[in-house]
Amino acid sequence: MDLRESIRSQTDVALSLTKHVLQTEAKDSNLVFSPLSIHVVLSLIAAGSSGPTLDQLLSFLKSKSNDQLSSFSSELVSVVFADGSPAGGPRLSFANGVWLDKSLPLKPSFKQVVDDVYKAASNLVDFQTKAVQVAEEVNLWAEKETSGLIKEVLPPGSVDASTRLIFANALYFKGAWNEAFDASRTKDYDFHLINGSSIAVPFMTSKKKQSVGVYDGFKVLGLPYKQGGDKRRFSMYFFLPDAKDGLHGLIEKVSSEPGFLESHLPNQQVELGEFRIPRFKISFALKASEVLKRLGLNLPFSSEACLTEMVDSPEGRDLYVSSIFRKSFIEVNEEGTEAAAATSAVITTRSVRIPSKIDFVADHPFLFLIRENATGVVLFIGHVLNPLEN
Repeated sequence: MDLRESIRSQTDVALSLTKHVLQTEAKDSNLVFSPLSIHVVLSLIAAGSSGPTLDQLLSFLKSKSNDQLSSFSSELVSVVFADGSPAGGPRLSFANGVWLDKSLPLKPSFKQVVDDVYKAASNLVDFQTKAVQVAEEVNLWAEKETSGLIKEVLPPGSVDASTRLIFANALYFKGAWNEAFDASRTKDYDFHLINGSSIAVPFMTSKKKQSVGVYDGFKVLGLPYKQGGDKRRFSMYFFLPDAKDGLHGLIEKVSSEPGFLESHLPNQQVELGEFRIPRFKISFALKASEVLKRLGLNLPFSSEACLTEMVDSPEGRDLYVSSIFRKSFIEVNEEGTEAAAATSAVITTRSVRIPSKIDFVADHPFLFLIRENATGVVLFIGHVLNPLEN
């Protein structure tokens, strides 16, 4: 399976996960998270699993083998997540960490995968007498790796003397728009909330042509970031339903058809009539392990877990993953975007013929994502219900 095919499978998993999170954990609040971040952590767990636990993880991640997952993750780290800021592109940081109780040394084969494939910092710690200090250590690691945006990925009380293993992933992205917005033109307009009321929020605007696609029931705006010196091309996409209360139906569409995303991205610049998108800032915490369990991924978090390939100890038979926590942050303003997260057949749809001038006014709830277009990797995804709510 080549990289693009693996990414298509990963994107389908990501959109299914996103739909579930949007409809349960964040149905009344703004959301941002990185499904890719969760994918990497689950792949790392799979590398230390065997038996039914490994089978369940591979099935959930739509992958044939650990080798395929490792190859995919290795290419992601080297191809997609290299820092582009020295060459004028987006600043990127991607880091993995493993914290394991010191009574359970890693198996050499698993340690090699942790070190070489996932480039993860492996730490032997004392959960039994210093659980609180370990939690602080993980939180400080996540804060450092996300340039201070993620302050507390592990909430108080989430780590105790019974904990044996923590996996963490941190993803940081900061990109400047290819064409910055003029802050002096930002003005307040009404944004329509789900409950039918409206609030005044700051909207950014521009007279320049924009990449917009018009489809059945929704429009898509693509805003590119400054590219830098390599072949990667990062963009932010805004999926805006035509109906003010159309977000739920749009999420159903996006997540139900394999390959939907690739066939619904704008590829031409058009002149717009009215063009406004709101500034927004979102912080969102998620206990990902609970969401994954509800989606049928139970074994890694249960007493039935087979994590026998991780440690060189008879106690490895009793090992299980206690929790996976995610915390994400995004800010979108006139200069660009700062974001962080600490965790098939392509059906082509013709774009509806675009009239000479269309409007793109994001004045009601919408879906957004940040994507690397050369590979198709989706780094962050979320929705905005209220731009003033952090």
